[in-house]
Amino acid sequence: MKVILRNRLFLISTILVLMVSLDISLNVSILKQKNLITKVLAQTTENIEKPKPLFKYIEITEGCDHSFRDGCVNVRSGPGKDYKIVSRLRNRTVLKVDSVETRNGEDWYKISFDEWLRYPDRITEDWYVSADVSNLFYNEGTVELNKKTFVQNNKHIVISLSEQTLYAYDGDYLFMKEKVSTGVKDTETPTGNFIIYRKTPSRYMQGPIPGATEKEYDTPGVPWDLYFTKDGAVIHGAFWHNNFGKVFSNGCVNLPPEKAKILYAWADVGVPVIVNE
Repeated sequence: MKVILRNRLFLISTILVLMVSLDISLNVSILKQKNLITKVLAQTTENIEKPKPLFKYIEITEGCDHSFRDGCVNVRSGPGKDYKIVSRLRNRTVLKVDSVETRNGEDWYKISFDEWLRYPDRITEDWYVSADVSNLFYNEGTVELNKKTFVQNNKHIVISLSEQTLYAYDGDYLFMKEKVSTGVKDTETPTGNFIIYRKTPSRYMQGPIPGATEKEYDTPGVPWDLYFTKDGAVIHGAFWHNNFGKVFSNGCVNLPPEKAKILYAWADVGVPVIVNE
């Protein structure tokens, strides 16, 4: 009887040990599976492109035309008409907004110049623009070509210097045909095959540029910029002239601002640009 009892106890203890071992194995297996799932989810999350932050910009709509007719927009040194005028803006100028300030029931946009400037000493005061003379919009800001950029290969831009015309193609479909102004003598637009490596809604363009042009100029808010050479050749809107179809620029490709805006939205970084005679 004692032998039978010992055997039963041994059997029960063996079963209990097996059950405990099995439970531990199951827990370890479940833990490993949880760790694996967590790792896969983390990798998947990393691969998902996070929403890009959007920045505030304004486009001047109630200012003067290219020849300064019809009254330009006054830029003030503070948020109010009692502050001094520090600059004047023409229509289609695009500027980045740092903040919005309300004074006496009127909204004022404080302008941001957080980009690299060739001559930063030319800005000596804060810039404020009234909301009444501009349209506020949101944009992702400057976009740079990088290794993760998906290139839309069926799009390309052709610029004919002899015709002073830009052609934008989506495959065989002609998306845009528009007269442009390219570089004048001594600052000609470079010919060759390029790609858009950078785009930004607004650029403060300044000269002279060593090795490129000795002309002095100071143009804030140049709109809808598509960079295609490291030396600074850009397709962009030009609100300061109406000579499209003739050479006029310092090497860039000038478009009417409303057309440049459309092209900017259409052309991603990585799109080829072909400039020929």
